[in-house]
Amino acid sequence: MKTTEKAPNVPIDKFKRTKIIATIGPSTDSYEKILALIKAGANGLRLNFSHGTHEERVQQIKWIRKASKEYGKPVAIIQDLQGPKIRLGDFDGVFTVQDGQSFTLKYDADYEREGHLPIQYDLSKKVKRGERLFLYDGKIRTHVTSVRDGVVHVRAENEGILIKRKGINLPDTDFGGDIITKKDKKDIHFGSEHDIDYVALSFVQSADDIKQLQKMLKNLGSTARVIAKIETRAAVENLESIIKEVDAVMVARGDLAIETEPESVPIVQRQAISLGIRYSKPTIVATQMLATMTEVPDPTRAEVSDVATAVIVGADCVMLSDETASGQYPVESVEVMKRIILFTQNNTPVSPQFDHDADETRQSAICNAVIHLAGEVSARAIVAETKSGATALQIASRRPGRPVIAVTSSARAAQQLSVVYGVKSYVRPDDKLAASKLTDWLKQKKVLKKDDIIISASGQYPGVVGTTDTIKVRVL
Repeated sequence: MKTTEKAPNVPIDKFKRTKIIATIGPSTDSYEKILALIKAGANGLRLNFSHGTHEERVQQIKWIRKASKEYGKPVAIIQDLQGPKIRLGDFDGVFTVQDGQSFTLKYDADYEREGHLPIQYDLSKKVKRGERLFLYDGKIRTHVTSVRDGVVHVRAENEGILIKRKGINLPDTDFGGDIITKKDKKDIHFGSEHDIDYVALSFVQSADDIKQLQKMLKNLGSTARVIAKIETRAAVENLESIIKEVDAVMVARGDLAIETEPESVPIVQRQAISLGIRYSKPTIVATQMLATMTEVPDPTRAEVSDVATAVIVGADCVMLSDETASGQYPVESVEVMKRIILFTQNNTPVSPQFDHDADETRQSAICNAVIHLAGEVSARAIVAETKSGATALQIASRRPGRPVIAVTSSARAAQQLSVVYGVKSYVRPDDKLAASKLTDWLKQKKVLKKDDIIISASGQYPGVVGTTDTIKVRVL
């Protein structure tokens, strides 16, 4: 996308400020479905690298970029790495567990011959006596009694059944920075050679995990930004240091509810959003937001409330997983989510929990002044001329009550900004009159109208990062 040639004819007051990420899967694996998702309101599309082949991903990336250009809307592509997804291996039938029963787990074991339940990751090198080990999405709770000769001995704390390939969670185990697997490294290399905007790192435990991935991406020449998935107890304990280091954060509520107490998830979600706002890092709320719509065309009242709450507390994005990947109503799920967002933003103010970071810089002072002035003159929109996206991101992190129009010469920056709160991005050549030329074009496209007041933030040197120093007021 060298320049934005089209724009959906949507008036600016109809823009949704909280963005939508949809997951591509069997239900949406075609150009027509991807275009329909984008038209329905998807701003980011997630490729789950736990499934599928690289050949399939190449095709999906081509479809996304083609659909994005056809509709005239930048879209972020998110590569979601599998991470050390620890599961039971293959064994026949059902393994019945009794409360208090002891049994064993071993990497790549033959259950029939050895009597150990097989696992797909060598936990004997990581777990310690006394640590908790949950199986089958937390349905079977055990603790480690000993580790000997590569065999993990556990004792069950409740009864139930186990079947092959079900997930294992280890809320007390320190993986010591060893969370980027061989498969992840291959996928990261693939992403660096293709058109990826964000890489989501699974099972993050500390800021060091983020630094490791950032170093890998830099060495590969990738400009993709990093999303930290918050889904472990360690990540919750290190939340602020992780958010300071990373580019964006996702609250992955499925595994998080198992790794921590389920009742803590709403609090962690709010803390992550608030810290994201404080440090100008986009935040994503994920997992089961409209889960009912995988099978039926309408969400539950609780799901509607869940999405609305994320909007009210200031999340940048809400995400659909199975709803659009394998559900029966993928496009309808995006449409419903968009309706909830628009109704919520039009009927209640966004209420972030924390104030913005107190460290005042020239850029933050300019952003504060832009927002204040926009309020004083009842501006219709704020226009940010930006090379890297930083100015638009800083303005958006203050949650202004009006849309932020970002104009940039970088297609990558425009795509990355597409999942940032309240930002509508357009690609234009570097030009001292970029904001004026874009708003004139948007007026022709019926996005803006005559007599609209626009506040713009720009710099003397278009295309140079970090030079924003000028505020203008313009009446169309």
